[in-house]
Amino acid sequence: MLSDAELDRYQRHIVLREIGGSGQVALKRASVALVGAGGLGSPCLLYLAAAGVGRITVIDDDVVSLSNLQRQTLFQTGDVGRPKVEVAVERLRALNPHVAVTGHQVRLGDDARSLLAGHDVVADGCDNFSTRSLVNRAAVALKIPLVSAALGSFGGQLGSFAGHLPDQPCYACFAGLPDDVPGTSCADIGVLGAVAGIIGAAQALDVLRIITGFGASRIGWLWLYEGLNPAARSVRVKKDAACPVCC
Repeated sequence: MLSDAELDRYQRHIVLREIGGSGQVALKRASVALVGAGGLGSPCLLYLAAAGVGRITVIDDDVVSLSNLQRQTLFQTGDVGRPKVEVAVERLRALNPHVAVTGHQVRLGDDARSLLAGHDVVADGCDNFSTRSLVNRAAVALKIPLVSAALGSFGGQLGSFAGHLPDQPCYACFAGLPDDVPGTSCADIGVLGAVAGIIGAAQALDVLRIITGFGASRIGWLWLYEGLNPAARSVRVKKDAACPVCC
């Protein structure tokens, strides 16, 4: 299943006992959908493509702005004004020609299920609660694990959910169904660019963990990172028996 070029490219993975050749083949056969090609999506996409995930779908309706470049490392100054998905597809294909990359320049709505269907994992890096809730509903309905990340000014959080399973929570079990709150976007509160890199890379790590099965499962766990006075902790999220999405 792996060509000589792929064996050479992924040799640092293959020598890991926890991944090996079988794990790398699993990555090649896997498909991941990412919603939100911004501060979180940039590092997540780069590491997924570099790792050899066979099919990546990028969903984002935005265009590159100059203010994005402080943290969205997938883009360059010359990309300002271009659709993010267009640039993402171009860069990821250049990074790894063995990966099939598709972009959809849309804001998720009623088409969420059709766009996310057929993927093995959904990674959510969007910047608002309404889209997160929509992605979660679709992931539960499609029975796809969801790796959801979010940023604050100097910190962030990362959770892996599988609400379609009887003993596992979905995103709504943790966050409920909150409305978007004006004045809480990155533009309003600010964000340290390097923090986006930390959380986005960790998001890619958990996607790869789900696909290959290395290490302990993070399904049902929330990781909280604080960068101002560095600290990190993990908390268990329990399934809510009254959850309106997965119960």
